Amino acid sequence: MTDPTERALPANSVVESREGDFGCTVMDLRKLMELRSTDGVEQIRVHYGGVVSLCGRLKTNPVEGLSGNPADLEKRKQVFGQNLIPPKKPKTFLELVWEALQDVTLIILEIAAIISLVLSFYRPPGEENKQCGLPVSSPEDEGEAEAGWIEGAAILFSVIIVVLVTAFNDWSKEKQFRGLQNRIEKEQKFSVIRNGHIIQLPVAEIVVGDIAQIKYGDLLPADGILIQGNDLKIDESSLTGESDHVKKSLERDPMLLSGTHVMEGSGRMVVTAVGINSQTGIIFTLLGANEGEEEEKKKKGKKQGVPENRNKAKTQDGVALEIQPLNSQEGIDNEEKEKKAAKLPKKEKSVLQGKLTRLAVQIGKAGLIMSAITVLILILYFVIDNFVIHRRPWLSECTPIYIQYFVKFFIIGITVLVVAVPEGLPLAVTISLAYSVKKMMKDNNLVRHLDACETMGNATAICSDKTGTLTMNRMTVVQAYIGDTHYHQLPSPDVLVPKVLDLIVNSISINSAYTSKILPPEKEGGLPRQVGNKTECALLGFVTDLKQDYHAVRNEVPEEKLYKVYTFNSVRKSMSTVIEKPSGGYRMYSKGASEIILRKCNRILDKRGEVVPFKNKDRDEMVRTVIEPMASEGLRTICIAYRDFSDGEPPWDNESEILTELTCIAVVGIEDPVRPEVPEAIAKCKRAGITVRMVTGDNINTARAIATKCGIVTPGDDFLCLEGKEFNRLIRNEKGEVEQEKLDKIWPKLRVLARSSPTDKHTLVKGIIDSTVGEQRQVVAVTGDGTNDGPALKKADVGFAMGIAGTDVAKEASDIILTDDNFTSIVKAVMWGRNVYDSISKFLQFQLTVNVVAVIVAFTGACITQDSPLKAVQMLWVNLIMDTFASLALATEPPTESLLKRRPYGRNKPLISRTMMKNILGHAVYQLTVIFFLVFAGEKFFDIDSGRKAPLHSPPSQHYTIIFNTFVLMQLFNEINSRKIHGERNVFAGIFRNLIFCSVVLGTFISQIIIVEFGGKPFSCTKLTLSQWFWCLFIGIGELLWGQIISTIPTQSLKFLKEAGHGTTKEEITKDAEGLDEIDHAEMELRRGQILWFRGLNRIQTQIKVVKAFHSSLHESIQKPKNQNSIHNFMTHPEFAIDEEVPRTPLLDEHEEENLEVPKAGTRVLLLDGEVTPYANKNNNAVDCSQVQIIASHSDSPLHSLETSV
Repeated sequence: MTDPTERALPANSVVESREGDFGCTVMDLRKLMELRSTDGVEQIRVHYGGVVSLCGRLKTNPVEGLSGNPADLEKRKQVFGQNLIPPKKPKTFLELVWEALQDVTLIILEIAAIISLVLSFYRPPGEENKQCGLPVSSPEDEGEAEAGWIEGAAILFSVIIVVLVTAFNDWSKEKQFRGLQNRIEKEQKFSVIRNGHIIQLPVAEIVVGDIAQIKYGDLLPADGILIQGNDLKIDESSLTGESDHVKKSLERDPMLLSGTHVMEGSGRMVVTAVGINSQTGIIFTLLGANEGEEEEKKKKGKKQGVPENRNKAKTQDGVALEIQPLNSQEGIDNEEKEKKAAKLPKKEKSVLQGKLTRLAVQIGKAGLIMSAITVLILILYFVIDNFVIHRRPWLSECTPIYIQYFVKFFIIGITVLVVAVPEGLPLAVTISLAYSVKKMMKDNNLVRHLDACETMGNATAICSDKTGTLTMNRMTVVQAYIGDTHYHQLPSPDVLVPKVLDLIVNSISINSAYTSKILPPEKEGGLPRQVGNKTECALLGFVTDLKQDYHAVRNEVPEEKLYKVYTFNSVRKSMSTVIEKPSGGYRMYSKGASEIILRKCNRILDKRGEVVPFKNKDRDEMVRTVIEPMASEGLRTICIAYRDFSDGEPPWDNESEILTELTCIAVVGIEDPVRPEVPEAIAKCKRAGITVRMVTGDNINTARAIATKCGIVTPGDDFLCLEGKEFNRLIRNEKGEVEQEKLDKIWPKLRVLARSSPTDKHTLVKGIIDSTVGEQRQVVAVTGDGTNDGPALKKADVGFAMGIAGTDVAKEASDIILTDDNFTSIVKAVMWGRNVYDSISKFLQFQLTVNVVAVIVAFTGACITQDSPLKAVQMLWVNLIMDTFASLALATEPPTESLLKRRPYGRNKPLISRTMMKNILGHAVYQLTVIFFLVFAGEKFFDIDSGRKAPLHSPPSQHYTIIFNTFVLMQLFNEINSRKIHGERNVFAGIFRNLIFCSVVLGTFISQIIIVEFGGKPFSCTKLTLSQWFWCLFIGIGELLWGQIISTIPTQSLKFLKEAGHGTTKEEITKDAEGLDEIDHAEMELRRGQILWFRGLNRIQTQIKVVKAFHSSLHESIQKPKNQNSIHNFMTHPEFAIDEEVPRTPLLDEHEEENLEVPKAGTRVLLLDGEVTPYANKNNNAVDCSQVQIIASHSDSPLHSLETSV
């Protein structure tokens, strides 16, 4: 180990002295990385003289890495570029202002205001006023008349304020999004060797020439060439579309590409291309997939609601499939990358967005009709009154005055519309979600997709991993079985035979990833720190407890000397390392799950350390007396074994032959204590109506013991604990297909699934989601950390990836990352999710009360008095406070524990419950009664002049000022009522916990005083006396008392109340698209669009012959009903429904179907709206293309062109 260090120093110093003229250019390296397999090997050998001399040209040392000298790193960044893809510049504030101005209602208002402004400067002579049927103005009114322009100007000013507020909100939202994205990017670190030390470096800091350590589960951050690898297999489907894992080795294929996933093994690579010069970067540049455009589309989608789907479908399909004509899989995956770039929401439309869009459309239509009728009535009344009743002629010089009247009517109509349309809704949703996401960060939830936060509130089932989530992931060996003796406490080293002790130490030290190690504690008296795989750390800790040093062994046998490594994966459930013995021959050390390794042992070490035969009956005896007792105490059992090969070199690739005839050294029991806070969290879940299921790869006895400790299973309950094999036997028919009916009998009682493969996890999640057993469709959350958890995380409604233990692949597939890997954080996410839902409902209750009242007042007022009691500018002020500020106040209510005391709402629970409807109508009655009393009898009550039927430019009256003031104060106190939506009496509960709410209410009140006292003409207000103010306040406070009266009326007795804002009904879902998450009108359009899309199948008629040619060989592997053998048949049977044969897992391939243990990447189906669907849907033509794609991927033939055209 010392040699390379000495070699390294001069190499590094050379770099600095020569100021680094590297032996190859960016373009040379780019060309090199475009080559594959043998071409690449040849190019490296011929042009660069091998990998080591390529490292020499790049001034790096293959063992020690770069020196880490800042000047050298800077130089490399200048020459070869940085490892980041530059994002598009964010939108400037002015661009956002321009976007906000595009709002149709605002444009109409602006036009009306400008017309009003222009006409206000036209003044006919006084005597003509008589002819035009207008009262002659007295001298003191002249000043007022000249101030006629003020109303138009005030409307324009209000519009500007509304636009600025909207733009500011958009700007802060975009800023938060970018912040979130940067946070996610910073979280991603990679192991790099610098100056001989392995360090975790943020991905953006990696430079060309770095030596990177790669291991199972990594997402490669840059292109590179393999220097040393153990059993390395890469999933390159994201670049090539090939679903099979590609074996990487120095001799055959050393090219490693960015954006690909390490599925097995480990190794070291030298980085040759970063950022825009890497393979992913080149595609990004081609696609222009920079997040700026995406975020813009996303933001527009948020604003308009429905069109989001349509835009998305166009951009992603259009771009992705145009640029990659080779192969649709590439299209899909690049499109995945685009999504990654912008961290777009995974699902097209969340449940909440769907309900809100529907509601907003309904309200908007009603508002439009009301405003049109208002304008019509006002104009008709004016025309009939002037020209029919008073028989006045239409004089040309009076035309501008009449137009002014019509403009005034038009403005009133538009204001009714502005008040009716709840444009505060998207804002409330955005604020609520953004606020929740920010706060959830503090609760260790890093939300990657905004809508996941709200979906979590509806969760009915959580499928959780055991290790690290429910347990502390701090593993320690507490029992051992060595040489016929079961030690219930750890043995001291002198009890063991030296030969056996030596075998244990060597086996553990060598046969574990060299990245796993135990470091001294950070604080004195603390526990030693475990770095790397926790199970391996437990074993290394066992070596340390035996007073031995694993470092010495590793220094003696460095990683380069390992002859072959079979790394751990979910199929093997074991790891083996082969070394050459000094005396000749080979020794293989193995470790893994005790049942699996013991089945492969035929010898065992006895008390004296001698090898004795180990028969089947001995094994059964050992399972009964050692393994089961350990497991029932909740311990994980790991077996350590070895095998010697003396005669010649065995066939290493034939694993089944190598991994047999082992000699068992020891079995150890590893304890992973349950996190102390978990039982309480699970009890909360049960109270909240959420079922927690444990899905683990561990032994069933261990799993049951841990589940009992956590409270997932309680003695006396009617529940099931199954092993993966048993689970598959119960849910599959004789052909091996999953049957939903069989699964429906199992999942409601299933609480623990042990020894499960990732496929089992996916099958379970998919089965629960697709089930129609209950009255509600289940909403499932899943936790995962491994690479092969990807499909289950993607399939689930909400996927949680582990921030600490999780692989990059799992994080990529997830919606929320748990930064502390703790189950209690999931419960916090549920609480926040429910809170979002309630916040929106609170805002809706408030908003709709204002809408109903304001629209009715403006409408009836206009019809009876030819003038709205609430003027345009006043309406805009009300609109501003009720939309913007109220959404801010009500959407930022912090969650309370009481949210977890009720059951989930379910997907089709209406947004506005009957209780809320009772509150809305109840308060509307109170407010309308008060306002109509003030309009028609207010002047008598207050003994002031009437403000009704005032002429065109008359000064503001006290009468109408009191109406406006009372209206606003009633809304203000109703805002406090709206804090509770379930009929609670105490509306002040926890009000001081929400400072934003208090400041908004206070701020609005102060602004109202200023407007009334100093607003004057622009706000059509005049000063009020103190007693008048007190009356207004008294009526406002009456809202609170009235609220108490309403809450005493039982909702059940009001049979006429209807709910509003429904989700999709079950019938609609099954009728339109079974298994799809959320359907709305825009998606319906897309379904129709798919029929057109399928006409494109004609293009591939030429290739059908090829498919037919392969059909004979495929006949056995695809046994479908009716045995469809040509793509034409799919067209002739549009309703052809395939019984789900196998779990169509995204990222799972046909081998998966034959042998349920092997996870492979592949078969996916691209829908038109850019969703990957892993199942066959009735009436969903995408089914057919899944068939086609399967045909293609079955044959190892160049049929990719077939996939593309589809």
